[in-house]
Order: sequence, then structure tokens, then C-alpha cells
Amino acid sequence: MATDIKDTVHAVEAAAVLRLLPARPRLLALGEPTHGEDTLLDLRNDLFQQLVEEEGYRTVAIESDCLAGLIVDDYVTAGTGTLDDVMARGFSHGFGASAANRELVRWTRAYNDGRPASEQLRFAGFDGPLEITNAASPRQVLTALHGYLATWVAPDLLPCTADTLDRLVGADDRWTGPAAMTDPSQSVGRSAEARELRLLADDLETLLHAHTPHLIAATSRDAWDRACLYGRTATGLLRYHYWMADTSPGRMTHLLGIRDQMMADNLLALVDRGPTLVHAQNAHLQRRKSAMRMWDHPLLEWWGAGAIVNARLGEEYAVLATALGTMWHRGVGAPPADTVEGLLYALPEDRFVVDAPRLATALGDTPPAARVSPWFGYAPLDPAHLTDIDGLVFIKDVPQA
Repeated sequence: MATDIKDTVHAVEAAAVLRLLPARPRLLALGEPTHGEDTLLDLRNDLFQQLVEEEGYRTVAIESDCLAGLIVDDYVTAGTGTLDDVMARGFSHGFGASAANRELVRWTRAYNDGRPASEQLRFAGFDGPLEITNAASPRQVLTALHGYLATWVAPDLLPCTADTLDRLVGADDRWTGPAAMTDPSQSVGRSAEARELRLLADDLETLLHAHTPHLIAATSRDAWDRACLYGRTATGLLRYHYWMADTSPGRMTHLLGIRDQMMADNLLALVDRGPTLVHAQNAHLQRRKSAMRMWDHPLLEWWGAGAIVNARLGEEYAVLATALGTMWHRGVGAPPADTVEGLLYALPEDRFVVDAPRLATALGDTPPAARVSPWFGYAPLDPAHLTDIDGLVFIKDVPQA
């Protein structure tokens, strides 16, 4: 068995990765089993640079706020702002503190410097403006969408004024209070104002798409794309707030599903402008249904962004999961020998990519044991997923940054 496993191992290089795939993907997903480890992000950076220089990839997307990501994209394409400011304001979930994320932004800006727009690399966050504790106010996206349309569409076609939106949104802290995540009665998502905003957001987004030819000609494809991002984020946010106010047993399933649907919609929009590398937690990118336990809820199941995108793109979507051996600073020691991670840990290489379907075949009909992590922040590989991923990146040891 060990010989068969070793035969499935390849270097983590763009050319080797693409040779594992049945077709060249428009969207190549690289998952990670934990957040906040620069060793994993350094590998992502290396792979992205190779994909750019050797394979023509043009966009990198990470699991961060899609609106904040516009700040990063403006910096890497036009040099707007400073690197320090971009790292402070252009990321959510604390990802701006990462040295590896900073290096990604610095390298992308350096690559773009002096190149025409048609040859430049792009950066995107593809998550909604959501945290596990709260969701953003819809003010920013509704105001931006309305402002774009008000500039380029006849006034009598607009469903409302900017003042109406401002009045209906009210104070932003009505929307962002963390108490609403665990207490639906604290959410404004089903108030009369929120219901009216959902209708207006739908009308604004419909107007945007109905006037696509005129708007692209009058502004630019990039400007229209950004307005579309505002539109789908506005409707997604208001939908998310609506279900935050729900008291049914399906509340959390709806919230998890809406977030991943927003992610999927953003990814599908990104691939329209060229081949893209997306990096996120393994569970958001897998083809199978996602599942997790949260607080006192029973097991929650929903379709993740990867599953949704895979259903749309087919062979133009490919996914690499990442597994690791040790992370001693988090209490994660050497993996048991009878797990997938344990079998791979016994190999001499420090990091490599495995042909996952071939590995599953080599392991036979009896799958290895599932690894159990002593630390909640690391999700070990589910051995059953080997047949549903295209490759498995393995990093033997993750040192403390």
C-alpha cells in the first residue's frame, strides 16, 4: 500500500496540479483546514504566482468581505492608497494582520505596475459582509447601487430616492448588533422598513440588469460589474437579516445557506473575467453537502459555495483540499498512523499534492480512520471526501508564525 500511495504524490506546482485535472478549470479552489496559519498562505501565494506566470490566471479570491476587497483591488490595479491602509481596511476576519496576505497584496501590486489594465491581476474577497457574530447594515451597498443608477438612468425610472433609502435603513447599529445572532427578537430583519427595503433592492437590481447595454457603454464593464456586486450583496444581506429574525428550527440552516449562496454568486461573477484561484476553508469549497454543529443546535446541513459552483461549472471547477500533519503550537501533534494524514505523514516530503482519486483507490474499500483534532480550529480531512476532490495538498508540519 505504501508504494501505491507514494506513486500518487507530486510537487505542489501549477503544472503538476493541472495535470491531475480532466480539464483546465476556470475556477481552481484551494481549501485550507484552519485559518490564520501563514505557512498555508505562503503555499497559496507560491501557487498563485505560478498560475499567473505559467498558466494565465488573472484573479485571486479569498474568504474575506467582498466589499472590503474592493479596497485591495483598487490598490493592486491603480495604486490607490497605501499598503498599510489597505491591510487595515481591505480584509475581514482579522486576515489583514497576516504577513502572507500582505505579501500577496505587495506582489500583486508589483506585478501590475506599468501593465495595461487588460493584463493586470485582480484581487477579490468573495465572502459577504458577514461575521459569525453579526451582519453589516445594508446602507453602503444600497447607497452605492442607487448612486450608480441615479447617475446614468432616467430619474423617473428609479423606484425611490436616496433619502428614502436612508430613512428606511435608519441607524446602522440597529442592523449590526451581535445580540441578534442568538436572539431573533433583536433583529430588525422582518420590520416594515426591512421588508420595504427588500422590495426596493430587488427593483434597483432589476433596473441595473435591464439597462445593461446602456450602462456598460456609458461607464465600463468594471463599473457595471461593481454595481452588480452591490446589487447582489444588498439583496443577499437583506435576505440574511430576514432569516436572522426567524424563530423556526430552520433558522441557522437558512443563514448558513444564504452565506454560501452569496459566496457562490460572487465566484461565478469572478470567473466571467478570467481564470481564478479561490482560497477558503475546505468546507466552503467541497463538492459534498456541508455539515457542522453550532451551539445547542442539532447537526446542520447545507449546500456550500463549492457544491453550488460545481453544479454550474462542472469540469471547469476543480478543488484541492489541504490537510496537515502537526501544528504543535495549537496542540495538534503527529497524526495517528491509521488516518489519511498519518499515512501521508510517514512519507519523506515536507509538502506535496496527492492525486486524491488514485489515493482513494490505493486505500481500497475500507477507508482509513477519521482523525480527531484536539483543537476546535482545525478540521481534519474526512476520508470519505477523497473521491470528491481532485487533489489533496499535504503539509507535514505547520510551525508557529
